[in-house]
Amino acid sequence: MSEQIVKKDMWMQLESFWNKKKKIILTVGGAIVVIAGGLYGYKQYIVLPKEEKAADAIYKVQQFFQQDSSNLVINGNNETGAKGALYIIKNYSGTKAANLAYYYAGISYLKLKDFNNAIKYLKDFSTNALQVQMSAYTALGHAYAESGKKDEAVSYYKKAATTFEEDKDNSAENLFLAAQLLEIMNKPKEALDIYKTIKQKYPQTSRGYEADKFIYRLSIEKNDFSIN
Repeated sequence: MSEQIVKKDMWMQLESFWNKKKKIILTVGGAIVVIAGGLYGYKQYIVLPKEEKAADAIYKVQQFFQQDSSNLVINGNNETGAKGALYIIKNYSGTKAANLAYYYAGISYLKLKDFNNAIKYLKDFSTNALQVQMSAYTALGHAYAESGKKDEAVSYYKKAATTFEEDKDNSAENLFLAAQLLEIMNKPKEALDIYKTIKQKYPQTSRGYEADKFIYRLSIEKNDFSIN
């Protein structure tokens, strides 16, 4: 079969397909245009203004946070009309500011010793800023520890320690907190392993310098992993 015949046959098939499907194709194509236009309009006229309003509101929350005014961070100031983190979370969900509001609310509840709410809001926060994420995981560790949920606390301390390992001091500190809790939980072998990790990975930190005494103590104490 010649190339010309093949091409003619292909075009005939295409024409037949078009005649049968053109209504559907035009409808779908039109829908795509409408959707694309709608998404653009949604972003320009709804998403961006919402982000701007949320950013304006979070600015005051950040000031309250810097001033260590935890109640104002959470609830705002009715006298001045400044909104709090809970208002931003409720009214500007899905925005970057609302995500930050979860962090500010969670840390503030932790400072107020409302550990359940601290856990609630910190668990809904996430960020690519690894140092801030580390801070959130550490705070979750504190909140769980204070709530008596030691296993969860250890888990979050370990998570914090591996989130931004370039921050050697805080990574070592989180591991140390996990090891201390494990000792309280009567899990000396697990604690010993963590102290050894601190010594190995972060020897130049303050926790690295003092790791030896914990390693020595747990190594000589009578326990189920001691050599008789």
